[in-house]
Amino acid sequence: MAWIFLALGLVLLVEGLVYALAPSLVEQMLAALRALPMDIRRLIGLLSLTGGATFVLLAVWIGL
Repeated sequence: MAWIFLALGLVLLVEGLVYALAPSLVEQMLAALRALPMDIRRLIGLLSLTGGATFVLLAVWIGL
């Protein structure tokens, strides 16, 4: 259960840093995402999901 809180905390930390340090870059990224077709956005989401799950499993395997 503790690793769930750790993972959520790390996500919020990274998201907060991005919004605090480069809010204009976030706006540009959102505009670029709007320009992509829905299928490509879905593929990016699935690849992110797969990468995140891989990192979580790797952390558990290493012995978090």
